[in-house]
Amino acid sequence: MKIYAISDDALTPYSKLPNMLEIAANNHCKIFQFRDKKSKDDDIFALCLELIDICKKHDVLFILNDRIDLAMKLNASGVHIGIDDEKICFNELRANFSGIIGVSCYGDINRAILYQNLGANYVAFGSIFKSDTKKNAKTIGIDILNHAKGLIQIPICAIGGINLNNIHSFNHTKLDSNDMLAMISSIWVGDIKSNLEKLYNQIIIK
Repeated sequence: MKIYAISDDALTPYSKLPNMLEIAANNHCKIFQFRDKKSKDDDIFALCLELIDICKKHDVLFILNDRIDLAMKLNASGVHIGIDDEKICFNELRANFSGIIGVSCYGDINRAILYQNLGANYVAFGSIFKSDTKKNAKTIGIDILNHAKGLIQIPICAIGGINLNNIHSFNHTKLDSNDMLAMISSIWVGDIKSNLEKLYNQIIIK
């Protein structure tokens, strides 16, 4: 299972984010998602280029949250869309974007099957556990992952409340080496290198 790090407005301030990503990329992080819900595209363009360079240097996938037009301009590895992006014509996106497309499916397996059939490259389920980052997110539990693995052929990303105390639980699911565990605070709060080493060492299926 691959470790998928997601940025956060508070935990990864932009003045420190390149250095923080460098550490993460050197320590088992295989996918990085840059999430910014507030800034204008022009205001984060240069930062995105810097983050993309770091990711390329370490063979880490760079995923941009929501900003499809910017992802295309940057030639980003991928883009991630959620329920707030339902206005997007997915077929048009798939036709015009050659990179990875991830879709948030929350606890809805039918939604995951739909987007798999439309050409998504991975689907995300969560919040698996209670999340400190998204306190109002509905908790769906870990069992949904086993159900989903029986119906979905593309990689699955589990997100929400994953930490050192519960990450071992995923070793007892049907998730495999193509699937992902996405985390925010468990990676960025405290010593990033130490956090990732401890998290990675709990994963049996590498």
